[in-house]
Amino acid sequence: MKSNKFIVIAIDGGAGSGKSTTSRLISEKFNYMHVDTGSHYRLITHSLLNDGILPNDEELSQNLNKFKLNSVITGKFCKLIINGVEVSNDQLRCENINLNVSSFASVPNIRSLVFDYQKSLVSLAEENSFSGVVMEGRDIGSVILPDADLKLFLHANAEIRSVRRKSDGQEDSIKLRDKLDSTRKIAPLKAPLGSIPIDTGVHSVDEVLKIISNHIDKL
Repeated sequence: MKSNKFIVIAIDGGAGSGKSTTSRLISEKFNYMHVDTGSHYRLITHSLLNDGILPNDEELSQNLNKFKLNSVITGKFCKLIINGVEVSNDQLRCENINLNVSSFASVPNIRSLVFDYQKSLVSLAEENSFSGVVMEGRDIGSVILPDADLKLFLHANAEIRSVRRKSDGQEDSIKLRDKLDSTRKIAPLKAPLGSIPIDTGVHSVDEVLKIISNHIDKL
């Protein structure tokens, strides 16, 4: 049971909406553990593709059963590792992963694999003396942490988000990612009930941080 001082924040949004930048700044300002659930699906995608497994392969479940999930905390960032092997961020942000991650993230067995793990990270943050946890993704406020103290939904128009992705060296199609993420049958991307929408295309990074900080101060 979390103490009165421990804060749980859920941040959802599409690709390029500013989730990672915002979450990192919040974690630094308030001493919250930062969890990027998108990287979890990227890592699983990377591991399965390396084994020659595609989303519809019969061997997928068998391979998932071999996965042992653990966490490594570096600074305020909590990183998932599978079977004790760390993978660099560059490897997880390559074009091949960008093209396949949405398809893998739609597989029920994969979402089941990470569900309990992601929920357990709240306790992990408390155990490591963080003041809270900020978890970002596409189903955090709706599925993983529906009882979060603060639920935020970041959004911006596709053109702005595409420019951001390109500036980060990524060439994946924002509109295609949006379609795949929002139309999948399991945990589709949507604004969670009770979430606060923030247009990161209208507000600067500093303004977004200020808006969220004001909400946190009221908790």
